[in-house]
Amino acid sequence: MPNTEHANTAPNETTNTTVDPLELRSIAIRVAEVAAHHVRTRRPEVFGGVGAHRLADAPDSVQSKSTPTDPVTVVDTETEQVARTLLGELRPHDAILGEEGGGSESMAGVRWVIDPIDGTVNFLYGVPAYAVSVAAQVDGHSVAGAVVDVAREFTYAAALGHGATRTDSAGSTAELRCNDVDTVDFALVATGFGYGARRREEQGALIAKLLPQIRDIRRIGSAALDLCMVAAGLVDAHFEHGLSPWDWAAGALIASEAGARVHVPSADTMSDAGEVTLAVAPGIADDFVVLLTRLDAYRAIPND
Repeated sequence: MPNTEHANTAPNETTNTTVDPLELRSIAIRVAEVAAHHVRTRRPEVFGGVGAHRLADAPDSVQSKSTPTDPVTVVDTETEQVARTLLGELRPHDAILGEEGGGSESMAGVRWVIDPIDGTVNFLYGVPAYAVSVAAQVDGHSVAGAVVDVAREFTYAAALGHGATRTDSAGSTAELRCNDVDTVDFALVATGFGYGARRREEQGALIAKLLPQIRDIRRIGSAALDLCMVAAGLVDAHFEHGLSPWDWAAGALIASEAGARVHVPSADTMSDAGEVTLAVAPGIADDFVVLLTRLDAYRAIPND
């Protein structure tokens, strides 16, 4: 299983300059935090307090995407526009790809990849596990990124070759390192499930085979947060089929910079293809890969 491959610096063909991952990280943090503030402010305005009891009062605020259980809210679309507008001011020549608004599929130069709310179902119900994810990719490889845990007000960030950090609402910053776990039997593994019935069935069967061979499973509901949790040592591994670039572009880099072994799809592969994304603490990486291979977990699980 290959590690994620990046270049330390790469040419921006649009501006004919060399990009600096630290500069891009600063921009990613700023954009993600501004967008997260919008999410944090708008949820009570649109949906009321904790829980989904006010959804009936806001029928025009939620629509479906890939399936009836795959929602997008007015706050998703608003937040992506907030991020796009700020990026347009700070990096006017760069391309942007967003979950809700689409955008550039080109791998050339700098491309910003935005997930305005990763964990929309959690956001909808008031479950405090959803995030804003902003990453800068150069020629298809993530070189900087930030993920803001909106409810907890944590900002996870990384720049290629410069490590990963978590900053709390008081401004205290800590360097991130994966757990030093060395036995797969004791691995706490995060995962997620798709929205299509056939994919869910296959994912459930795979988890049933995996569960007796590890410590336990966690299903948080946000791949971006799962990947940051690997970086912070809150779980020991994350794997999931069917992520799109905006799901992993920032979080996978943060996990990698914290020492995780990371495997991601190519930057032009979307959820429907069902490719696997993996981040695992280094002490169990070899054995965990062997286990997943034995379970045929690297096989793609495409949508119906």
